[in-house]
Amino acid sequence: MRDKWDDSIDDHRLRPESLMMGYGYNPEWSEGSMKSPVFQTSTFAFPSAEAGKHYFALAYGLEELEEGEEPGLIYSRMNNPDLEILEDRLTLWDDAEAALVFNSGMGAITNTFLSHVKPGEVILHSGPLYGGTDHLVNHTLPELGMITVGFCAGESRETIEARLAAEAPGAHLRMVFLETPANPTNDLIDIEMCAAIARAHATGSDRDPIVAVDNTFLGPLWQRPLDHGADIVLYSLTKFVGGHSDLIAGAAVGSNAMIQPMRAMRTFTGSQASPWTGWLLMRSLETLALRMARQQETAQRVAQFLVEHPKVKSIRYLGLLTSEDPQHEIFKRQSLGPGSMISFEIDGGEEEAFRFLNALRLVHLAVSLGGTESLAEHPATFTHAGVSAEHKEKLGITPALVRLSVGVEYYADLLYDLDQALKAV
Repeated sequence: MRDKWDDSIDDHRLRPESLMMGYGYNPEWSEGSMKSPVFQTSTFAFPSAEAGKHYFALAYGLEELEEGEEPGLIYSRMNNPDLEILEDRLTLWDDAEAALVFNSGMGAITNTFLSHVKPGEVILHSGPLYGGTDHLVNHTLPELGMITVGFCAGESRETIEARLAAEAPGAHLRMVFLETPANPTNDLIDIEMCAAIARAHATGSDRDPIVAVDNTFLGPLWQRPLDHGADIVLYSLTKFVGGHSDLIAGAAVGSNAMIQPMRAMRTFTGSQASPWTGWLLMRSLETLALRMARQQETAQRVAQFLVEHPKVKSIRYLGLLTSEDPQHEIFKRQSLGPGSMISFEIDGGEEEAFRFLNALRLVHLAVSLGGTESLAEHPATFTHAGVSAEHKEKLGITPALVRLSVGVEYYADLLYDLDQALKAV
């Protein structure tokens, strides 16, 4: 019987796609059940008072785990077998030491800020960001005393450093937060450049700057931020990892040093996912590579169709980047594939975009992304409605912009639906 931590057979290292079927779990623990049961319980019985004392001492950092020891189960707000197995498997895709699962992607992002940034410290962030994240960094966090400074895709390191010095003079840079590709424009942010900025502001203290990357659009298959200098990788597991539009969850992965304070924050804010959500995500991880590969293959066909269509003014898809585009070099260096997210502008404005969206019959008019079904939305008035008009214009979120998440439908059916909807423009 393979041990729960086995990731190889003899000297043959197994790929994550294979390890998703059983890593972190042994059927002998649960009456031979091939799949982990749903541990639908709030609390766990201790084998003895001494064990309970030890478990709580570990949970509060009063004692250290011995070599080979696993934390004891106490209460599902702290730990639960379904979440622990899921977290073990999530580390494999990014080759990370640790992972944490949250009740939403925003829960993971919020925890990251609250765990690692103090009032008076600076968060340097990219733009555009997902609408919820944009509101968090531009409104909520400043109310808590954190200083936020933004920069746009394509800006040079010198320009970013100059803005940082001008907008936060003398303040300590604690985090560089970036979302790449950006939602909804598909703009790429150079992770290595951001890591270089963080290192340039390091002094050797325990408050040195760290880099956090929202990897939802491409990860975990098509981009590995830890390989390019990131410290924490964030996901909305609702999207590709969950992949069936039937759950909400988020995750953070990174080193033990980065994740441990977030684990404590999660315990006391109660932002963990439920056991049932953990079980559903384990189910979805088994087909993640298959789904994302199919979605990417179809998206490449859809992008080629759109780029040639007379009613499409412009298209932003990573698979169409050419060597003349400055973002092409970033894409070749830090991405493993173009993914399945497409943004394009209808020839016209909001009225024409709405005509197109209302005419779709196979593609669903809905927010979210990364599910098995194709989804289309209007960022300017849906997901980014709370972003000011001036800021949207600066970031390229125009009234004519449509965001399309390509699903696993047969490609010719999608092309037919897009074509007939474009005729309504």
